[in-house]
Amino acid sequence: MSNPLRVLIADDQALVRTGFRMILAADGIEVTAEVADGAEAVEVARRTRPDVVLMDIRMPHMDGIEATRRILADDAAGGTRVLILTTYDLDHYVYTALAAGAGGFLLKDVTPEHLVAAVTLVRTGDALLAPAITRRLVERFARRDDAGPPALRRDLAELTARELEVLRLLATGLSNVELAERLTLSPATVKTHVARILAKLGLRDRVQAVVLAYETGLVSPGAT
Repeated sequence: MSNPLRVLIADDQALVRTGFRMILAADGIEVTAEVADGAEAVEVARRTRPDVVLMDIRMPHMDGIEATRRILADDAAGGTRVLILTTYDLDHYVYTALAAGAGGFLLKDVTPEHLVAAVTLVRTGDALLAPAITRRLVERFARRDDAGPPALRRDLAELTARELEVLRLLATGLSNVELAERLTLSPATVKTHVARILAKLGLRDRVQAVVLAYETGLVSPGAT
C-alpha cells in the first residue's frame, strides 16, 4: 500500500485551514500541519518535508511568495511542491509566485473535488494551471523591456529545433493533446519532448517553461 499524500496548509485564516483539512482528510490525504504565517511554513516544511504545501499569498511575518522561494530552495531533493492559494483570479502576486517555482494556483473558493484533484495532480510533478490560464497570467504580468524583447538565454541553445517549436506552442496555451494534433505527433511523443525541455532548462514543470518562454522573448504576449 502506497504512503498517503502529505500536505502542509499555510494560511492565516483558521476557518480556511480547517475547511481544507477536513476536505483533504475525508479523501485520505494526510495534513501534516497547519500554520498561520510564511516563516512558520518554511520552518515546518523543512522539518516535515510534506509532498505538497497549500500556500496562501498574504500572510504576516513572511508572505507566501518568499516562503515558496525559501521552501523550494531548501528542498534539495525536489520532493516538495507548492500550490498557491489566492482570493482573486489573476492576482498580481501569482506570476511572481510561479516564477519562484510554485506548481500552480487555486482560488480559495475551489470546490472540494477540485481541491483534492489539484493536490494530487501537483504531487505527480505536473502543473495545475490550465494552459489558457497560464497564458493569460504570463501575458498580463510578464515583465517586458521597454527597449524591446530581451535576448534569448544561451541555455535555450540546448534545445533542438523541434523542442523550441514545442516550447513556443506550449507557451501559447496548448495542452499536450493539442500540441500532438498541431504537430502530428502522438501524445506520448509530446510528453517526452516536454520532459526533455524541462530537464535541459532545469525547470520544475511546464508553468516555469511558459514563464521562461515569455521572459526570454521566445514568445511575445498575444502570440497564438
